[in-house]
Amino acid sequence: MGAAFEPRFGNKMTESKQITILGVGNLLFTDEGVGVRVAEALQDRYEFPENVQVVDGGTLGLNLLGVISEADHLIVLDAVRKGGEPGSLYRLAGDEVPKRILAKNSLHQVEFLEALTCCQAFDKVPETVILGVEPEDINTMGIELTPTVRARIDDLVEAALAELKSLGISYCLKEEG
Repeated sequence: MGAAFEPRFGNKMTESKQITILGVGNLLFTDEGVGVRVAEALQDRYEFPENVQVVDGGTLGLNLLGVISEADHLIVLDAVRKGGEPGSLYRLAGDEVPKRILAKNSLHQVEFLEALTCCQAFDKVPETVILGVEPEDINTMGIELTPTVRARIDDLVEAALAELKSLGISYCLKEEG
């Protein structure tokens, strides 16, 4: 076990908020699986307080409704096609989230938007941020990321940790052994 969690804040309200880091994507189509790979890296390397969960959402779409509706803050990790150079990093928040997903880059993104929309029926839409990387290849069937996107995994891990820090959440590296 790692060191005890010592929040760097005195706000009990933030501690009680449920934060979900959701890696989405299809592992069978090269860079399409980057969100899941980043979620795996976070789970492998770090320990988080009880109110933070890291979820491999894969391509579950609407089946993620329960996970999404339980969150107060949702950090989504995904391949994001915006027409930039492969490997470009993006942070989308607020009105950019539905606009980006409506671009219908992949089926799981459309279903993800539908799940967020369904949360409105429960009056429980989490504050959502999407962290992503411009993919190089999402059409070739293969489980390995391209070198360009693989090289950005640590940057996306750091971006997710920065989001947690901005919410006043602390974390620690897992001890080896």
